[in-house]
Amino acid sequence: MGRPKRENTDLKAPVIGLLTIELHFPSAHSLKEKRMVLKSIKERLRRKFNVAVAETGYHDLWQRSVLSVASVSSARPILESTLEAMDRDLEKRYSAEIVSTRFELIESGFFAQSNWNYE
Repeated sequence: MGRPKRENTDLKAPVIGLLTIELHFPSAHSLKEKRMVLKSIKERLRRKFNVAVAETGYHDLWQRSVLSVASVSSARPILESTLEAMDRDLEKRYSAEIVSTRFELIESGFFAQSNWNYE
């Protein structure tokens, strides 16, 4: 027995927000020190903003890192506001470590022509 047939034309296309942060830790003398700071940053972002966070660059360098933060919403303005709030929060707490930040919004047309016909 499958899912019922369903046509849904009122769904909004999801928008994916990606915040990429390049960090420099001049006082770190080991990967362990770097990862302690990264763990704190990642846990804070997850807890405060309910986002997915991963270290995506410079894994084996103890003074550099790249974090990627992702969030999904059906409302672009809310997503933009969330990304900007994360950036402000990071800048306020870790300004000495931040080298650069970059925002990306990826809009999907997945639901734009959705006719769900699961049987």
